[in-house]
Amino acid sequence: MQISRLTAYQVPIVLRNPVRHASHTRTSNDTLLIRCELSDGSIGWGEGLPREYVTGESVHSVWRHLEETDLGATLSREFRDAEQLFGMLEDPMLRRIEPDPGLDVREGFGNSVRCAIEISVLDAAGKSLQQSVGDLLHCHPAIRSIGQQREEVFYSGAVTSMSPRKQWLSSWKMRLFGFRMVKVKVGTTGIDDLDCLRRVRAIVGPRVDLRLDANEAWSCHNLVKHLEPLLPFAPTCLEQPVPHSQVCGLREVRQKINVPVMLDESLCCLEDARRAVDGQYCDMFNIRLSKCGGLIRSLKLAAFAHENGLGYQLGCQVGETGILSAAGRHFACNISGIRYLEGSFDRFLVRDRLTREDLTFGYRGRGLRLSGPGLGVTIDENHVNELAIRKQVVFE
Repeated sequence: MQISRLTAYQVPIVLRNPVRHASHTRTSNDTLLIRCELSDGSIGWGEGLPREYVTGESVHSVWRHLEETDLGATLSREFRDAEQLFGMLEDPMLRRIEPDPGLDVREGFGNSVRCAIEISVLDAAGKSLQQSVGDLLHCHPAIRSIGQQREEVFYSGAVTSMSPRKQWLSSWKMRLFGFRMVKVKVGTTGIDDLDCLRRVRAIVGPRVDLRLDANEAWSCHNLVKHLEPLLPFAPTCLEQPVPHSQVCGLREVRQKINVPVMLDESLCCLEDARRAVDGQYCDMFNIRLSKCGGLIRSLKLAAFAHENGLGYQLGCQVGETGILSAAGRHFACNISGIRYLEGSFDRFLVRDRLTREDLTFGYRGRGLRLSGPGLGVTIDENHVNELAIRKQVVFE
């Protein structure tokens, strides 16, 4: 087998409602889709979501990466099995380019492009080999210590930064839907965190696992002051409490609090993970496929966390379509030790569904294993072409 063509699409994905947290308010995404066609005619799709405030990527840098990189130098090799496929996908893929003015380059720069390309190739290769993406992951050596197949997984709910009335409504939705775990966004200007936690806990009850996500809102100097009033509500984790530039100060702060700290914006690649372990910055990693560069890099991050005694969750990015939801489902159903699971919000969050299958979680956040070849979903190509505002062949 061999890749014969890669086509990139820029597709605006509109959210049903704005999603707000301390770092950003989002109403839509400029989503990158990649369509991969193999020499035997197999077709695969991948998705990536550039985030300026996380990896320094914008939709403009995405297109410059695609246009200025000689993808053929890496992706033109033939492969007969999963081992050769992984060897090709793990080679350096993208040329180094300058970011947009005012944005910082990090090691994860370009990860949304890597993710979209990798997933599209894995989807196509899985269809050609008549294996699911989950089965392909079990052929990677990094999965040896953390591989575990499950027929179902359970996603957590979320209460984002919103008015007291909407917090009340959202909390009742969490209770009526039977979620076992709920994440609450904190640290947003104009939102009373104490009032919010009091409201959420009263509605969802004492047995629901509540965790907090500050999205870089606090600093190492005021973290304890902001967190202490929230401790009576028994949070099980505090996600990215400080900006990436201050993350080295978390080693000292962690000694003053009794809540595990999770890195998100400061955890985009293996280099970040090594720094976090060496510096004792955190207890857990938030692994998100697009942010971390795809399934293979995310698998390696989970294995690294496991080897070093850290926990990890599989997170998601706001506005993922069914393509990333399917990829996340394969990851979740084949990797052990995932502490929290996010994603598959599909019909609850995005207006336009790109997959013919509905990947939205069910009651209690339940999601079933996908067993078809590749990602196990069918893309509505006509709808993709209707929505796309830019389309370009980037390799053939």
